[in-house]
Amino acid sequence: MHTDTERCLRAVRSKDARFDGWFFTAVLTTGIYCRPSCPVVPPKAENMVFHPSAASCQQAGFRACKRCRPDTSPGSPEWNARADSVARAMRLIHDGIVDREGVTGLAGRLGYSQRQIERQLLAELGAGPLALARAQRAQTARLLIETTTLPMAEVAFAAGFSSIRTFNDTVREVFALAPTELRARGARRSDPAAPGPRTPGVISLRLPFRAPLTPDNLFGHLAATAVPGVEEWRDGAYRRTLRLPYGHGIVALTPRPDHIACRLALTDPRDLTVAISRCRRMLDLDADPVAVDEQLRTDPLLAPLVDKAPGRRVPGTVDAAEFAVRAVLGQQVSTAAARTHAARLVTAYGTPVDDPEGGLTHLFPTTDALAALDPESLALPRSRRATLTTLVAALADGTLPLGTDSDWDEARARLHALPGFGHWTVEVIAMRALGDPDAFLPGDLGVRRSAQALGLPSTPAALTARAAAWRPWRAYAVQYLWATEDHAINILPA
Repeated sequence: MHTDTERCLRAVRSKDARFDGWFFTAVLTTGIYCRPSCPVVPPKAENMVFHPSAASCQQAGFRACKRCRPDTSPGSPEWNARADSVARAMRLIHDGIVDREGVTGLAGRLGYSQRQIERQLLAELGAGPLALARAQRAQTARLLIETTTLPMAEVAFAAGFSSIRTFNDTVREVFALAPTELRARGARRSDPAAPGPRTPGVISLRLPFRAPLTPDNLFGHLAATAVPGVEEWRDGAYRRTLRLPYGHGIVALTPRPDHIACRLALTDPRDLTVAISRCRRMLDLDADPVAVDEQLRTDPLLAPLVDKAPGRRVPGTVDAAEFAVRAVLGQQVSTAAARTHAARLVTAYGTPVDDPEGGLTHLFPTTDALAALDPESLALPRSRRATLTTLVAALADGTLPLGTDSDWDEARARLHALPGFGHWTVEVIAMRALGDPDAFLPGDLGVRRSAQALGLPSTPAALTARAAAWRPWRAYAVQYLWATEDHAINILPA
């Protein structure tokens, strides 16, 4: 979008927050870059240039605006709506792969050479993987500086910097403030509504999103399907345990009118960036609800549902392999039965954790741990035992890679090749574990009942044909159709 100068100018002049994260405005006269909705008086058109990423702005020598804090914008919705190599690379960079495995690891995950990845990212984002990872480290450092009392040396280490000097230089260059000055400003700007004093090891922050957002089905789905010990709804927040690269964590996510309040307890602060990225993906916070809803409103039978509660999100997951296992456990059984089956696996094979603030007890089992389970110990039909054990074996030996870097079509093909995987199971994994916004469930009973009640075709083939006009947002159409039913997944818990 940054190449469409007229459109960008209109967004900046109208301070349109819908475009925050889509592009960034760099001001030649001040050397500052802003989000489109920056509240300051817009500069003259000839003094503005537009960049596709914060990293591109930083690489061109611009520093972040202290007023609008462009580094805290929602992420570009492109990276979660596309399945090409650039989008997959961005999802991996957000998940911290460059900091952990370097550009070599990023290229290896994608099956390209380093040079190809560099060239593709530079062409679309104006910055290579190292610059993009550096911008992410700067944002992580800012969060830790402003929301914790960690010593600066520990902040630098946790944010992924190789030295204190690099940390200091980067913070000054990006934010035009020394780390100690950032902390002082953060203390003055502290949210008076934040819950209680700072607790050692706990980080409280806001997760921004593009409005509108209807939280009912999003949090309702997560709460209704919560696996005891791993997830819970407590005091108005969805809480769950997280298995992370350097340790584990517990997150509490609370819906607010203009943000999601996030409270993270981490055993290792180096996991902050990854934890935030996974929570954002789980809550689909980088979606562009205006684009989605405009497309779905073109169907006159869907339009009333969209108008009634716009901005529905697709509930995701923090671990694609975990969700795949849970999808198999949920085949042809009630939500309560699926939770019971999952809870038994968690108790037997999960990793115990301490949760002094609630009732969480375990991390969901790893695929390696589940690979050792005895199928006869499962209270499941024989055919579903075979489906589960085959899935776990494929996940454990790497023949079925599921994650942020998955190619959606290839993952579907591999899932279909496993015994017991029909269209519903494959598509619900594509929708909620892989994040494909066009995944569709025409055979789902709830979808078919809702379609029939609205006057839409109710047979899978006819509904699929009708839904061609909803592409590429059919997963969101499923959320609107599900929401017509009186089910716990559609109700925000009290």
